This record gives sequence, structure tokens and C-alpha cells, in this order.
Amino acid sequence: MTLVVLGTSEPDRLEEDLDVFEAAGFRRLRDMATLPEGDAVLGIAGGGAELLRDADRIGLKYVLVHEGESDGDPAGSYERAHHRVEAGQLADLAKRLRSRKRPLITCLAFGYKNGAPADAAILIDARFLDNPYWVPELRDRTGHDPAVAEFVMSQPPAVKLLDDLHRIVIDLMPLYHEKGRMHLVIAFGCTGGRHRSVVLAAEMARRLEQVDGVDVDFVTRDI
Repeated sequence: MTLVVLGTSEPDRLEEDLDVFEAAGFRRLRDMATLPEGDAVLGIAGGGAELLRDADRIGLKYVLVHEGESDGDPAGSYERAHHRVEAGQLADLAKRLRSRKRPLITCLAFGYKNGAPADAAILIDARFLDNPYWVPELRDRTGHDPAVAEFVMSQPPAVKLLDDLHRIVIDLMPLYHEKGRMHLVIAFGCTGGRHRSVVLAAEMARRLEQVDGVDVDFVTRDI
């Protein structure tokens, strides 16, 4: 099961946020007295430092999500959150946090000009590679185009990066699994999120699809 503790700095928003998790299949809890079988969500407002300390004291495993601005509590849900999100991101996060029998690896391409993803376990800055944007015939294409992919993957550092990263991910997955983390996000960033990051994320997803017992997702956030 997955237990999500959901915090927000605005108590008026908490019920609406909890509704999002219920719609995704989570059972809403009122307290930690009785934990059900299956996925569940418990809402806290104003930081919830005391509840979080109680959960830690009894060794409860949970995923801490905070929606919105800081609650101002140095021991509260904002400062300690595994995921900090806006309201519009909750539905997607709730789906990804559902219990899984097989681990899921998401290879995500993004552009730094739109901000880095908050939930990435591994973040790769691809801006050290030559940029197809400065090649006139490639500028208006994306990393989905074979010509752009060839331009990026013809650079030896790109191949070495993916070789090394593949080994790291394979080594880390069992360790994340031991901690109850069944979803690992590997984020590749470039300036606009259209060329280099897309090629690297797609190639890493292709490699990881060959690994037994793992589900793989490829996402291009900024296209």
C-alpha cells in the first residue's frame, strides 16, 4: 500500500486536494489510528509537524506531498515534503503514487527556461552538448526527429553519459524499492526542452525497456 500525507498552507484547499486523491483511488483517512489495506491519503494543514513526528516515532512509511506555498513551519509538510506541487499537478502525481507491483521509471525531458521538475530523483543537465537549435535545418524540429537524434547521439559525451547513467539506475532501483519508492523520475533538461533533453530521455527509455521487471514511461514536458 501507499500512504500519502498531504499538506497545504491553505486549510480551505485541503478538502479539494483530498478529493483529487480519492478520485485516483486513495481512501481518505481521518487519523493514523487504523490504517486500511490499500492506498490511503491523510490530510494535514498548517504544517502538521506534530503528526509527522508521531508518524516518524512509530516508524510509519509515507510519502509526504505539499500543495501550494510554504506553511512557515520548519518541521512542517512544506520543508519536509518529498513532492512540492501546485494544485494542477495533484491529479497526475496521485496516479503516479498508486501502489504498483512493478517499479516504474519515468524518463522526463524538460526545459530549464520553464523550471526544473521538483520530483526528479536524478536530474541531468544536457546543456553541455552541442545544441541542434543553432543548426538552421534542425531548429524547428524536435528530439523526436531522427536527424536531431543523430546530431545529439553522434556526440561521444552523450553516449558515455547514457552508458554511465544506465549502470547507476540499475544499481539504485533495488535500493529505492527497499524504501518503498516504486516510481523513479530521471529528468533530462536542456534550454527549451525540445532537442537535447528529448533525445537523451528517449534513448534512456529505450535502454531501460530492455530491463526485466521494470515499467518505463517517456514524457516530454515542454513539447
